[in-house]
Amino acid sequence: MEFHVITLFPEMLAAMEAGLIGRANQRGLISIRGHDLRPYGIGTYRQVDDTPYGGGSGMVMRPEPIAAAIDAVAAERPGLLCILMTPQGELLDQATVRELAQHRTGLLLIAGRYEGVDERVRAMVDRELSIGEYVLSGGELAAMVVIEAVARLLPGVLGNPESLAQESFGSSRTLEYPQYTRPEEFRGMRVPEILLSGNHARIRAWRETEARRRSERRLPGLIGRREP
Repeated sequence: MEFHVITLFPEMLAAMEAGLIGRANQRGLISIRGHDLRPYGIGTYRQVDDTPYGGGSGMVMRPEPIAAAIDAVAAERPGLLCILMTPQGELLDQATVRELAQHRTGLLLIAGRYEGVDERVRAMVDRELSIGEYVLSGGELAAMVVIEAVARLLPGVLGNPESLAQESFGSSRTLEYPQYTRPEEFRGMRVPEILLSGNHARIRAWRETEARRRSERRLPGLIGRREP
């Protein structure tokens, strides 16, 4: 699956060369490519932003450079799902991640900057996504969150596919149960005896109970939400 990001700072994507996603990229399971917006800027200085009509603070990204960049990428790689990363977009959740992972042609993510993008850019995209109710300096980190979340669901990316079913926000719609490893005791805190019992049926029941208890305590609105 291909991931393309239109951004003023393509060098930020170098962070994805590490870890699980970096290995998947090296193995050819995914492809991540940044497209520098600046060459599509206007005039000698390659302008990509301007002051907002009607006044106000900050600068707004102009529609022409973004449109030109979208057109260029689409001409080279047709069929990509075009997504604008914006605080005003649909909140990303695991159900949406699963949906995006089915679009195997790939994703084209637009990372805005400054005070946002010209409103007319919204007519050029297929979808708008947000990763949370807070403000970042730009959409690059949000785009990387989407890439990481989607890529993990693709065949072969995870070394152990079973771990997908055990993670938080899986099909059970609960947070993950508490996890422990060695040593059995650390600073007076012991591993629950049931995990040392070897009784897999009891361990499974304990984990299900703890997962639900944790979900009800920390994210009470999670249980009962729509299934992916």
